[in-house]
Amino acid sequence: MTNPTIKVYNPGTGALIGEVPEASVDDVATVVAQGLRGQAAMAATPAHRRQAMLFKLADLMECDAEALAQLDAAENGKPIQQTRGEVEAAIRIFRGYAAEATRILGRQFPMDAVPGAENHFAVTIREPLGLVAALIPFNYPVELYSHKAAAALAAGNAVITKPPTRCPLALFKIHEYYAEAGFPPYAHQVIVGNREVVAAIADHPDIAAVTITGGTEAGRNVAERCARRFAKVFLELGGNDPLIVLNDADLDKAVDAIVYGRLARGNGQICCAVKRVYATTGIYDRLAERLVEKTRQLIVGDQLDEATDVGPLIAEADAVKVEEAINQLVAEGAELLIGGTRQGAFVTPAVLYKVPATSPTIAEEVFGPVAPLVEVDNVEQAIELANDSPYGLQAAIFTSDINRALKAATKLNAGSVMINGTTAMRAENLPFGGVGETGGYREGIHDTVLDFTRQKTIVVIGALA
Repeated sequence: MTNPTIKVYNPGTGALIGEVPEASVDDVATVVAQGLRGQAAMAATPAHRRQAMLFKLADLMECDAEALAQLDAAENGKPIQQTRGEVEAAIRIFRGYAAEATRILGRQFPMDAVPGAENHFAVTIREPLGLVAALIPFNYPVELYSHKAAAALAAGNAVITKPPTRCPLALFKIHEYYAEAGFPPYAHQVIVGNREVVAAIADHPDIAAVTITGGTEAGRNVAERCARRFAKVFLELGGNDPLIVLNDADLDKAVDAIVYGRLARGNGQICCAVKRVYATTGIYDRLAERLVEKTRQLIVGDQLDEATDVGPLIAEADAVKVEEAINQLVAEGAELLIGGTRQGAFVTPAVLYKVPATSPTIAEEVFGPVAPLVEVDNVEQAIELANDSPYGLQAAIFTSDINRALKAATKLNAGSVMINGTTAMRAENLPFGGVGETGGYREGIHDTVLDFTRQKTIVVIGALA
């Protein structure tokens, strides 16, 4: 009997561009058993060798970077110039974690701090957690995959990757490099399946940790399953990021931050995109006018065309949801100034004016090129509205008063605050994550490797007697 396959389509044209095997729940047990063999081999591999393998894999990605970017764009819908940047970031991430592989340090503790233990000698060492499952979202599959897989491998773990069902091809392509890079068999595996497969992964007693970037409900389900067996779970979930513009802000920079941080980059499908804009009365109308002018210049079209700014969303069903959200905002009293037209999986970038501050729709994460503008009286009101959310990924404030900006940064309920810049910013060496229903985890090169290890304390009794 032939195994079923998952067909992958270009979301803009509907053309079939590839297919991959569809895993079943029974396949999870097989992959985990193989992964345990890979785990034993990785744990026995010295750090300098793990480093060399990761560097080699990054080199192989770099040699194939254009093909990876083309494949990523074709299946994902992001414009080709953006997927090139995504692949470049992934290469840097693999190299960054390669460097960290030889910096996993233990500690020595002075036992003379404890009466009666003065002659003991105590150290801690770091060991791999074990088999790690990485659940990858569709919006930045190559980059976000790199943070998870490279970190786990650098720490001596084996990895089972579950790519996004709608755009898995680029990650299957990267998987092909592992053997040439010198990794042991089953150090890295790829499995694609439905929610039942994800549940089987989260439930499996031999998977030591699950790392996921995705929606809040998906993360909650994985976390609950992992909690039942005390497995580690790393959550980077949804966001509804606010951007505040005060009267003394640089208007052009604020407009660019909204356009490129919400309407263009990632087709608006980014967890840290600018989801809500709060502008004070003195600048509100000018901001709206300038934003419409800038939005009108965006080119919507084929994601493989070099001139395209905004491509198709990941699927037509997702575009329908965005269209419905726009219509609901209008029903709640907002005025649609530009865009909001859907054709298939394409949605023209939308700017909405006079959005009620209490709008139920902007309280939820709208995953597409939609910029809702809310007018506020002052910075205090803006911060209060910004914090009125179960999410807390990133936030931004535009003002020429650095003291006011820093004070606001301490009051905004977010994992990161950008001053005079867009929320849609992530540097791989910074901790990235948020509070509340965003999941609480922080992911970044300098921290994540250690998170994929466990500490062991070793005490030599009387060693210094």
